[in-house]
Amino acid sequence: MVTDTKTRRGARKGSTSSSSSSSSSAPADPLSSMLDGTDPLSMFAAASASETPAMSHSSSTGDLGRKRREKEEEVVGPDFEHWLSKRGEILARFTTTEKLSINLFMGSDRGKALSPGSSAVSEKVRTRLEELDDLEEGSQRELLNLSQQDYANRIEELNQSLKEAWASDQKVKALKIVIQCSKLLSDTSVIQFYPSKFVLITDILDTFGRLVYDRIWTMCSDPRPLPDGFTVEDVNDTAKETCLNWFFKIASIRELLPRLYVEAAILKCNRFLNKSGIQETLPRLTAMIRGIGDPLVAAYARAYLCRVGMEVAPHLKDSLNRNFFDLLSTFKQISAESVQNQLVLQRVEVPEYLTLYSPAINWILQCIAYRAPEPLLTEMMERCKTLGNNALLLNSVMRAFRPEFVAVRATDFISMIKECDESGFPKHLLFGSLGRSLACADPPESERLTILNEAWKVITKVRSPQDYVNCAEIWVEFTCRHFTKREVNTVLADIIKHMTPDRAFEDAYPQLQSVIRKILTYFHDFSLLFSMERFLPFLDMFQKDSVRVEVCKSIMEVFIKHQVELTRDPVILNAMLHICKTMHDSVNALTLEDEKRSLALLIIGFIRMVSFGRDFEQQLSFCVEARATFCNLEPVLVQLIHTVNQLAMETLRVVRGSHSRKTAAFVRACAAYSFITIPSLSSIFSRLSLYLLSGQVALANQCLSQSDAFLQAAVSILPEVPRSISIEGKLRSSESFLLDFINNFLATLLVVPDHPEHGVLYLVRGLLNMVQDYTWEDNSDAKVRVYISALPLLAAMSQETYLYSIPKVDSNETLYGGDPKFLTEINKLCETLIGQILDHLKALGRDEQSPRRQGALAFSLFGVLLAHGDLRNNKLSQLSVNLWNLSHKHGYCETRISVRTLEYIKHQAQQPDMVHLSDTVQRLALQSRT
Repeated sequence: MVTDTKTRRGARKGSTSSSSSSSSSAPADPLSSMLDGTDPLSMFAAASASETPAMSHSSSTGDLGRKRREKEEEVVGPDFEHWLSKRGEILARFTTTEKLSINLFMGSDRGKALSPGSSAVSEKVRTRLEELDDLEEGSQRELLNLSQQDYANRIEELNQSLKEAWASDQKVKALKIVIQCSKLLSDTSVIQFYPSKFVLITDILDTFGRLVYDRIWTMCSDPRPLPDGFTVEDVNDTAKETCLNWFFKIASIRELLPRLYVEAAILKCNRFLNKSGIQETLPRLTAMIRGIGDPLVAAYARAYLCRVGMEVAPHLKDSLNRNFFDLLSTFKQISAESVQNQLVLQRVEVPEYLTLYSPAINWILQCIAYRAPEPLLTEMMERCKTLGNNALLLNSVMRAFRPEFVAVRATDFISMIKECDESGFPKHLLFGSLGRSLACADPPESERLTILNEAWKVITKVRSPQDYVNCAEIWVEFTCRHFTKREVNTVLADIIKHMTPDRAFEDAYPQLQSVIRKILTYFHDFSLLFSMERFLPFLDMFQKDSVRVEVCKSIMEVFIKHQVELTRDPVILNAMLHICKTMHDSVNALTLEDEKRSLALLIIGFIRMVSFGRDFEQQLSFCVEARATFCNLEPVLVQLIHTVNQLAMETLRVVRGSHSRKTAAFVRACAAYSFITIPSLSSIFSRLSLYLLSGQVALANQCLSQSDAFLQAAVSILPEVPRSISIEGKLRSSESFLLDFINNFLATLLVVPDHPEHGVLYLVRGLLNMVQDYTWEDNSDAKVRVYISALPLLAAMSQETYLYSIPKVDSNETLYGGDPKFLTEINKLCETLIGQILDHLKALGRDEQSPRRQGALAFSLFGVLLAHGDLRNNKLSQLSVNLWNLSHKHGYCETRISVRTLEYIKHQAQQPDMVHLSDTVQRLALQSRT
């Protein structure tokens, strides 16, 4: 709802008189004497005309001014908590659902006609005075029924309007906005919102102060910028006159509150006028605040003055102290009838009203306490004692003073808290503030138990669950920091007792989570932690799924980070299994993949920390239980299979070759675990790799039938491999992954003995048949590359002694012992594979688009024949020469590789048993590229 009204006070006395009337015989009055051109404003009338070019210059020096301002504002150290860090907290804490309003008297913008007979100077002065009247009277704009967010948005719009008015050289309009916004700070009709209103309005004041300061500074920056530590002598007359002009305009504001705030906003500009300007102005403004009747409004005015004072002159502590002492003297106003009536009218309780003072008092005390000597802090504390029963002030002292100062005098503060009246300001809030200090600094060791007992006597009597947990959460850190699990367990039991009735814990999850975090910060011995009787029951209060999972994740993260040694402690295992199961059971169809991955990594971290030493059967039993518990998280199942395979290999290492029946049975049990678990995995490549790994482990443990079963299972699922797979959300060809797997598989087959019932090379033939039948990508050479890779395996199988073997496992070299029939089977298979490869090369030769592919495959086959073939065979030697020529036919073979290959062959030909290569190398020629 928007209403506009027009109000206009009668013209100033003499404001319309002509220049002739000033010479009449009527007695002169101060106001009319202002019109003779001798007042300070008219003295700088000429300066007003020079302000416009200065503004055009300011745009070019804006960046320089901004850098200079940033340097000047670095007047306090990084250890000082700036106002900006408190701003968000205040806006979030002091809220309201009441409807708000904004009353703005923006003044008349209509032009003023000059009186015909008046002098130019007098009319300018008269016009200025009328404009200043318009700052406070004129067009009234009232916005009603605003929500808190609407109110904040309107204030931000005013802030933008201020900047726009300033940029368009409408300085009077900008000042009007600032004055009218300052007036809003006298309105306490919605008193709960006042601290947030203060934050929003002072943002506008800060903007205005920066704009004025930067404008004057840029006027001094021609021909060169002012130095950071400039003096009054460095400021030119034009800048001084403009600066004085601003102060005179502000001095003409009739109402106290806007005059005070606006002058405080440009306090820094005193640097342009004289050396002691700020030092003289601060006490005057401090004294002006005494004229504000509302104690809440006065407290925040003092807070703003202290804030500005700390920004421009932090060394002037006297003003800060004076504001604090004035604040102390006004506390009796809080109980005045006018304030109490206002609270009744707005239905605000006294404790709630007192908390409204906290941001202002906290800030004033923070400014005073910053790098203050201890005697001063002690004096402040004694003054608080003399007031008696002022819990609000005591609370602010404990929040603002250095934690070390409070911690050393903790018992004194407890005595002061005891003397406070419970009805005015709850004692649990005071103990909360004391607890925050003691969380940062340690009290004397001899007093710690007494402090905890005194605090908990008060905390445990708090009836409101929310108030209770807010305070208890603070003191948990003190308890964990200085005491043992017994005291912490007692605290947890008390929290459970208070928060369980009526399910009060549902409204306190953030505080309860904070309790867990603080305990985990100080207790890294999980056997000690889980031996607390009340720790797991405390976790049971987290019944909201998302919160419970977050708590479990935080516990697991700390466990993985700090649990250095492997564990078999049943207390730890049972508790961690419960926690991990909670995380696992939260997974459903809607759970994101990233969340699943995160949970799986935490559970895997736990599994890796579990070890039963040489009690392998117990370790396997744990893995069986874990498989049943974490069946929905595939990475966890993969880890369990790896763990079981490692367990089987560890068994082999420990028994050192003595393969007892009990050991064999255990290894078979491990193999059965893997064989049962692997099919449950959805990832085809995880299944392939784990089948191969498990087969290798079984073979190493002389479990031949189990090894055969794993390898046959791997071969049987090859047709299921899709042509493309998703990797990090993107589809990629699976061909390269499949080739890698097949090459690893082929390397394993060298040491796998043939099954007596399945014929010669049954696994090799089974693999090649699957490769033959697999649906490869169009224009793919992958199948032929597998055939080329199989040739070295077959060549190795034909040797009398294999390149590598497994202890106590008889490979085909032992089973067949160089049997000619076995060698004949190998040769037949090689001829078949080479025939398939050559047919493919011919097909590529008929395709004009494939000479590069043909050359690459030909060179690969040439390399295999060179390394593994018997080139004393004329047919094989001629085939190798043909392949060499084919690979170089189209000039795609890399010359560097070809040269190095020829050098290798020549070197080999010098060996006594390799003389036959001399003839071959003479027929291999390099073809130059054209």
